[in-house]
Amino acid sequence: MKTLVFVLLSTFCTAQKTDQYTQILLSKKLGKEVKFYSNGYGIAINAASTEYGIVDSTGVITYTAPAKNEISHLYKDRFFIKIKDKDPKKEKMALTDEKGKLLIPFDTHKIGPSWSIKNRLILSKDGKEGIYDYQGKEIIPYTDKIKFAGENRFFVKKDNNWQIYDAEGKLKSNREFKENLHFYKNRVYIPTGEKQGEIVDNDGVTLNVISNNNIDNIGGYPFLVTKNPATNKFGIVDTQENRLADEIYDEVFLGTRYIYFIKNEKISIFSKEAKKIYSTDFDYVKSLFNDLFSTQKSLKNPKMAVIRIDGEIVVPKEYDNIEGIKVAGNNFIYLIKDNYQRLLDKDLNDVLESGYQIEKIFPNSLIVRKEGVFYKFSVTDKKYEELKKVASIKENGIFYYPQNMFPAMVCKNYDNLYGVVDENGKEILPFIYDNINAFLPDNEIVVQKENKYGVTNYQNEPLKEVVYDKFSVDKDGIKLTKDKATEYLYFTDSETGNNL
Repeated sequence: MKTLVFVLLSTFCTAQKTDQYTQILLSKKLGKEVKFYSNGYGIAINAASTEYGIVDSTGVITYTAPAKNEISHLYKDRFFIKIKDKDPKKEKMALTDEKGKLLIPFDTHKIGPSWSIKNRLILSKDGKEGIYDYQGKEIIPYTDKIKFAGENRFFVKKDNNWQIYDAEGKLKSNREFKENLHFYKNRVYIPTGEKQGEIVDNDGVTLNVISNNNIDNIGGYPFLVTKNPATNKFGIVDTQENRLADEIYDEVFLGTRYIYFIKNEKISIFSKEAKKIYSTDFDYVKSLFNDLFSTQKSLKNPKMAVIRIDGEIVVPKEYDNIEGIKVAGNNFIYLIKDNYQRLLDKDLNDVLESGYQIEKIFPNSLIVRKEGVFYKFSVTDKKYEELKKVASIKENGIFYYPQNMFPAMVCKNYDNLYGVVDENGKEILPFIYDNINAFLPDNEIVVQKENKYGVTNYQNEPLKEVVYDKFSVDKDGIKLTKDKATEYLYFTDSETGNNL
């Protein structure tokens, strides 16, 4: 049996695709465990001495921490270093770059989680909190309390009042609030009395004043869900308090283009575009596209249909499953009835010729089968291209591939050997294996050859050599056993190839 050989050059990272594989290669080169590798840097740990160091993509240790110091990777070339102590209150933390340069010096402060808004850190010390950036620059000085308030905003507490600041430390309004709030889509509703309140933006500016409605939810702004406290029924008004839907509904659900109301187990659809509510005879529907909806299964209605927003049935209620999908940027409706499948375009016309069975739906194409032959089907030019190497496709539980999954499938060729091909039929893993086990949406693949197991990924990077006697899988990763010794490899996301 061939043994996979790992070759490591000082510039190997430029040719590799995933952080996980780079981490494995660095560990082999250094003889130390490299963890949390991402964006060109990781942490090298000497198991014998528990000594921590920072390693770059070429395997150079750029910084080694003194004894009893622990390093954690924050972001790219930014790291936390902690001086550990038996008393947690005496532990000191610092923020450094990849060379150990102190950006925020050691202190007994606690450094909170990083925020997505322009790389900010909340530091706490002696009961006070402040905000710093990843360069160690003070953005907001220490104050009583700081809370994340939404996109690019913080609420800062001073003298029992809260004020709005942006991520640059700029005070956005002189207005003071009695409590910290959270801005959803840069807006928040503040009740001021019975049927009274105001909608405020994240600069503290009043957008709308409410004077005659009990507002329950502003998530559909400029359409506001109201609730009658006496009946607990829901309705809709606009920001000028014009009544668009009476308060007669039992439940309400917000969507992107629509707001859904339920009354007496029947659903009504409010169109934000038309500013109108439509009733239906169904207990629930799901938006497809272009004011088309699929009805949903229930005990009373075990079959599904496609309807327009006004309730017109355009595809009969006889299907077991209906999904709206997007392929190559185009909207389609995928329908299943027993073993019969259909794919309809936006005009409700059939896309496939008679006799073709859909096997896989990828982001940009379909894999179809007719009379035992597999084809790649292009939805844009309607062409069928035979996949000459593919004798069968291994079932992996995923039929439709969302955009965040690597578009590939495990196949067997006519020599009964397994490989992996992408949505265009291009070979990713060669057809050389006795078996392949995939665990979508994870990026790792267990390959088998001559009763030995190894692990690779969808970039065909050998993560573990094909030398193990057995394997097992849990929700976090793959356990491999060789001569009673075990190793563990964590799963990574198939889109990013990174589990940080």
